[in-house]
Amino acid sequence: MTHFYLGIDVAKAKLDCALRLPNGKFRSKSIPNSPEGFALLDAWLATHNAAESHVCMEATGVYWEAAAQFLSTKGFTVSVVNPAQIKAYGTSCLIRTKTDKADAKLIASFCAERNPSPWQAPSEAELTLRALVLRLDALQTMRTQESNRLDVSRDAVRNNIQHHLAWLDAEIKHLARAINTHIDNHPGLKQQRDLLDTIPGLGERTIAIILAYYADTGRFANSRQAAAYAGLDPRQYESGSSVKGKPKLSKVGHAFLRKALYMPAMVALYKTVWGKQFKGRLALSGKPPKLIIGAMMRKLIHVAFGVLKSQQPFNSILHSS
Repeated sequence: MTHFYLGIDVAKAKLDCALRLPNGKFRSKSIPNSPEGFALLDAWLATHNAAESHVCMEATGVYWEAAAQFLSTKGFTVSVVNPAQIKAYGTSCLIRTKTDKADAKLIASFCAERNPSPWQAPSEAELTLRALVLRLDALQTMRTQESNRLDVSRDAVRNNIQHHLAWLDAEIKHLARAINTHIDNHPGLKQQRDLLDTIPGLGERTIAIILAYYADTGRFANSRQAAAYAGLDPRQYESGSSVKGKPKLSKVGHAFLRKALYMPAMVALYKTVWGKQFKGRLALSGKPPKLIIGAMMRKLIHVAFGVLKSQQPFNSILHSS
């Protein structure tokens, strides 16, 4: 059994580390969030004979990925948890102090008490694809912002905005080609893309996003866990006989995935046969339109996960009743 637990509070420039010793005491260290800092951390853990520590950190943007990858490669058990879990745990412990050092200790205590499941490092191909689709989304968001500015801009800046929009259009096309090329160059991803392409309602860019986060189906025990990863699992709110709230999406998961699935869900519901049947069944049950959209977003993850897990193309018969 592991007796050393390392909590890491992640920031862009540094990592605040708290090592919980077998006697319950802590040792703290702050290191740069860089390869040089990771080497210092590895050496520091060795001085405490903590080479088999269970490491835990929050999924804070993308700043945690390099550290998690390094520690996993070194043989440490690494867990990456939702920040909401740490916040709730701190509230349950009546923690009132909020500093980077205190947060690192809290994460280490959480790890020792809750023993979160190990994180599985994605392949280099998946990490590259993830970086590409996130960059494409950032450029598309930037283009929307610039397009909105153009409508109300003054003549003095209109030409500059138009030039920026032209540059963004060219870069978006370049990234879209780069994503397709990357998938084509990896036979496993290419085969999975062809399988997802059989699902009516999923387009080229949505398929790339799903592959970036779900190509390794072994990370999830079932489709419910896959949906929960995107925060698309239903949240019930009931208490006793008097409190009966409407079920909602938990949204305790990856917001980028939810955003990416909204339009495909609309397309599936209104433009595909199986989606129209799905919408009709829920509408007959009295479900409101907003709930139906959320249910289709969750359904798309379930179907995509099933297709990837079974290595079988979409079968409309399974979703026609």
